[in-house]
Amino acid sequence: MTTDPTHAAAPTAGGKPRSPWRRVLYAAVFGALVGYLMVRKTNPQDASPFIPFSPMAFCCYLWIALSLYWTAVSKRASMAKSSESSSSRLLHVVMINAAFVLTFWPFPGWPNVRAHLFVFPRVLPESPILTWLGVLLQVFCFLLALWSRMTLGRNWSGEVTTKVDHQLVREGPYRRIRHPIYTGAIGMYLGPFLIAGRLQGVLALALIAIAYTRKIRMEEQVLSREFGPAYDDYRRQSWAVIPGII
Repeated sequence: MTTDPTHAAAPTAGGKPRSPWRRVLYAAVFGALVGYLMVRKTNPQDASPFIPFSPMAFCCYLWIALSLYWTAVSKRASMAKSSESSSSRLLHVVMINAAFVLTFWPFPGWPNVRAHLFVFPRVLPESPILTWLGVLLQVFCFLLALWSRMTLGRNWSGEVTTKVDHQLVREGPYRRIRHPIYTGAIGMYLGPFLIAGRLQGVLALALIAIAYTRKIRMEEQVLSREFGPAYDDYRRQSWAVIPGII
């Protein structure tokens, strides 16, 4: 099983640990660039105040908290027996990072009173109901992702892998959903879209749908080979992402 927020050093198929420093450097550069784009002023006379507390800021803070948690617990994962290729993992990371940038792209009211960059058109009506629904969805999916990660324990990996002494987890959220971490992550992109109500959210969700559809197919093939009939039986008794729908 895997998740998508960037994690710390993970073992390769040969057992050699990958250094986390390169990823930390990439994340720092990427974060600095995004932060600069989101808060820079095009004209000092047209400066508008930064808003540290808003529904969109709250959603962003939950993403940061989730990423920090993932980094903290990733070292407890078991050693990998096999893993997807670096190019496959890179493609997935590029897609989800692009979706993140689109999700939190500036618009009037986020992260400043006025937006100074290109503003995506609105596709949903302004509504406090949608805003609160987005916030509640973000909280629920954040907690679902945490619960799922805790349930996986040492079987977790940020890549499509099989582990040494890999176990087929069917407890907690995995009783009915085979990929509840993905469910939580998708919801954490849907929440900001309901709040922003702009085209950027549609594009982000499209990217996320492509990324997770691809990864779920890869993962289910690997787990089916690893666990055989037991996984086939699990698939018949569960849903991939959303119970009763997918």
